Amino acid sequence: MDNTLRTFQAWDYVVFSCLFVVSSGIGIFFAVKERKAPSKEFLVGGRQMTCVPVALSLTASFMSAVTVLGAPSDVYRFGASFLIFGVAYTFVVISTAELFLPIFYRSGITSTYEYLELRFCKLVRIAATIIYMIQTILYTGVVVYAPALALNQVTGFSLWGSIFATGIVCTFYCTLGGLKAVVWSDAFQMVVMVVGFLTVLVQGTTQTGGVRAVWETAQRGDRLDVFDFDPDPLRRHTFWTISIGGTFTWLGIYGVNQSTIQRCISCRTETHARLALYFNLLGLLVILVCAVFSGLIMYAYFENCDPWTEGLVQAPDQLMPYFVMEILGAYPGLPGLFVACAFSGTLSTVAASINALATVTYEDFVSQCCENISNQTAAWISKGLCIVFGVCCTSMAIAASYMGGIVQAALSIHGMCGGPMLGLFSLGILFPCANSKGAVGGLMLGIAVSFWVGIGAFLYPASDLHTHPLALSVQGCPVNTSLPPAHINATMEPFISSSASPAAHGSALAETWYSMSYLYYSAVGFVSTIVAGLIITFLTGSSNPREVRPGLIRPVGDLFCFCSERLRRQCWCGVDHEQDKLDLGNADMTDDKCPDYDSSVKTFNIQDAAYTNSGFVKDAQA
Repeated sequence: MDNTLRTFQAWDYVVFSCLFVVSSGIGIFFAVKERKAPSKEFLVGGRQMTCVPVALSLTASFMSAVTVLGAPSDVYRFGASFLIFGVAYTFVVISTAELFLPIFYRSGITSTYEYLELRFCKLVRIAATIIYMIQTILYTGVVVYAPALALNQVTGFSLWGSIFATGIVCTFYCTLGGLKAVVWSDAFQMVVMVVGFLTVLVQGTTQTGGVRAVWETAQRGDRLDVFDFDPDPLRRHTFWTISIGGTFTWLGIYGVNQSTIQRCISCRTETHARLALYFNLLGLLVILVCAVFSGLIMYAYFENCDPWTEGLVQAPDQLMPYFVMEILGAYPGLPGLFVACAFSGTLSTVAASINALATVTYEDFVSQCCENISNQTAAWISKGLCIVFGVCCTSMAIAASYMGGIVQAALSIHGMCGGPMLGLFSLGILFPCANSKGAVGGLMLGIAVSFWVGIGAFLYPASDLHTHPLALSVQGCPVNTSLPPAHINATMEPFISSSASPAAHGSALAETWYSMSYLYYSAVGFVSTIVAGLIITFLTGSSNPREVRPGLIRPVGDLFCFCSERLRRQCWCGVDHEQDKLDLGNADMTDDKCPDYDSSVKTFNIQDAAYTNSGFVKDAQA
């Protein structure tokens, strides 16, 4: 293995530039084409999208540079248990398609947080919107940092210069406008991601001696111990932490996330929206398998000379781009293809995030404060919001460099914020008795508990006994005279048992509560929100289920009690689901009022806030 830092060649820049120009060209095309469209067209694409491009867009946005760079590194260090995320993805997509999507699609809303005002009150809507904005800015900062890291490793560019350049380009791309541009650009970038992964898989397998050699090497290194059924919640990755904790984490991302739901409700019918989610599941599984096998091939290639231990890379997340330059550096253009794979995926994620941030800000704040805004003014406000959030996300990317592994950092952010948000929406959709006081109290407690464990884990990282990193070797590395003799021919042990002592962090709390798997952050926030919300509801007087609008509640009991009409009605908990799903002419959409909130002055009408939705048209339309 050559220790010399490889850099981009002319053809790499050409390939990278061409792919970026095509992605930007798609955005420019739709920006010009839709320049005279109403502001609602800008936000939801006219609700005429079909399932295939939306499915590709969803996959590209949530499986971008974080997965391209972080997942193979995770497999390299901890083994192929990352593959179990496929179980979590399956549960998440089914739950989103059958539980949450019908509520949002049929209600005709543009911002998912409009639902919270319809179900509870305006205070809940505003609180949830602010939390979502913070969550998305934090997450997008990590996503901007990831490709900058790749560019820094393979081209020698300044890391900070790459971050600012990435932020500027992404902000420009997002400001071009329109959900259609975002969706179709994402679809193209998804294809680029798959091609980039396949290139690495084929060439990496060839250089490591074939599939059998990779498999045998992975077995020797214990990288194929996928199914660990240890129920200990402190263990970083086991079958239970990934399948249960991963389900709650990703359900917060898919089920109630504005970026996801906004693209689903842009589909022309509810059937198209459901199909988009299920096709997206196939895309998620394809990318997941590619990422896991890339990690196994990378381990086989570096079996006897780990570049991280040797000091050839500064962070584990630089392993994948370093590996790409090792195996593809002799082929002009191919390293550029891989970096474009990561960079284009980031563009899709940032475009979707900033578009969603602009949407919720406009719908939940601007349009509520300023009435009778013209379409031209609304368009300029939306573009201005894109620039503002682009600057915020770029600034957060600098902080992301101190957050450790990008996969764990990204999912930790989603867990701490997404869990309580998932609990809040579930409280409204699944529990007709829940009232606004319970919603506010549950959300506050859920956020407090989630951030308590998340920030505690950041300050007191879990010991190796809980994370279980696997052994890495440098026995086959070329002798580096600058290193001490003890380092040469060394092997990093999987973990040192002495670090398991609570004294390592100074308290038993650090070795228990703070050492919880990061995948359980979302579940902790979800359970805290639900339990606190229901307790506060019963203490303050629960809502009368008969007064709750049927279209705001999902009768999940119908899925299990379809054979018995009596049991099915009992599961409705008093809500009359035989009534029309949502009476658009009814202005009084809540059954109770917020603390210090006078329901007599509330004049919110969904017809004024919601865009014309084809979900109320028969699904057989063209």
